[in-house]
Amino acid sequence: MTSYVENETKVDFPFDVQDILNKIMEAVTQMENCPYETTVNLLITDNAGIREYNKNYRDMDRETDVLSFPNISFDNEGDFSQVEHMSADYFDPDSGELILGDIILCADRVLSQAQEYGHSVLREFAFLTAHSMFHLCGYDHMEEREAAVMEEKQEAVLMNLGISRVQ
Repeated sequence: MTSYVENETKVDFPFDVQDILNKIMEAVTQMENCPYETTVNLLITDNAGIREYNKNYRDMDRETDVLSFPNISFDNEGDFSQVEHMSADYFDPDSGELILGDIILCADRVLSQAQEYGHSVLREFAFLTAHSMFHLCGYDHMEEREAAVMEEKQEAVLMNLGISRVQ
């Protein structure tokens, strides 16, 4: 498992960002029975940065808390059986790891939402990272049923890691 983190903000989180990302990556890929070692890239930006990414890639000229850019076009959520058929598109040629995709996280929103929801910065960071990881595994929340599945999975990962709403 490999993760890359770039923080283009001056926010210094009160925890090791890469360690939390790695724990969530491991928990999500285990929950999804991913048979491969994986790679994920995380960019931490600010309100202006995420607004620009949201505008350029989603044609939405507004801030958001997290953006997910899956590398895999899943037919079914969490079904990794199709990736071997297109290994050149999905696997890092040097490491052999499955490239799940990229996460762009807004540090400003992590801080403000933690305060708004009354929980720790760690909890908000972990929640948004888990949320994005499930997007990288093919999940979405456009319909009520899909949202319920994602929410249940996110909460299970956070609970298994001991990251609760009250910290």
